[in-house]
Amino acid sequence: MAVDGAAARVVMDAEAIRRALVRLSHEIAERRGGAAPLVLVGLRTRGIPLAARLANQLAALGAAPLAVGRLDPTLYRDDLSRVRPRLDRTAIPVDIAGRRVVLVDDVLYTGRTVRAALDALVDLGRPAVVELAVLVDRGHRELPIRADFVGKNLPTHRQERVTVRLVEVDGRDEVVIERPEGPAVSRRNEEVQ
Repeated sequence: MAVDGAAARVVMDAEAIRRALVRLSHEIAERRGGAAPLVLVGLRTRGIPLAARLANQLAALGAAPLAVGRLDPTLYRDDLSRVRPRLDRTAIPVDIAGRRVVLVDDVLYTGRTVRAALDALVDLGRPAVVELAVLVDRGHRELPIRADFVGKNLPTHRQERVTVRLVEVDGRDEVVIERPEGPAVSRRNEEVQ
């Protein structure tokens, strides 16, 4: 499959995403985090529907109803001067102080979005514990951040792009790796290997 001059391959289809979310919900439920009530907080954009799906899975496992919120860490980014921000609203329906907060995102890459999310979260209160759940961990961290719950570890090259598509946002569920094509990219790939 080719998309805009890039070779693309599907690495997770709808069923693989569903299975990963079921497994993540079991792992989140098993790690009790003490007596602190659980809050799932999805990071914009695709972390928001993933958090809602995890909440539904946890409810199916018999978990007590839990709060699900959304967080836009854009204004806390360390590259804000280089990007043109598109802001979304942050809405967490409960006070997070003293609660177990699980941040939910689609792809963990450099760790910079998670760092920004942690800064934004602390401005809202002091949770008892903060954990991170991601659908895909692609590596290449620039900061010492790791996920507590990972749907799929996906080794990638830096020049590749991992795209998560979800029904709620994109009309279909899939995870795709796109690799730019061209002679310069091929030479870089040979040097890396």
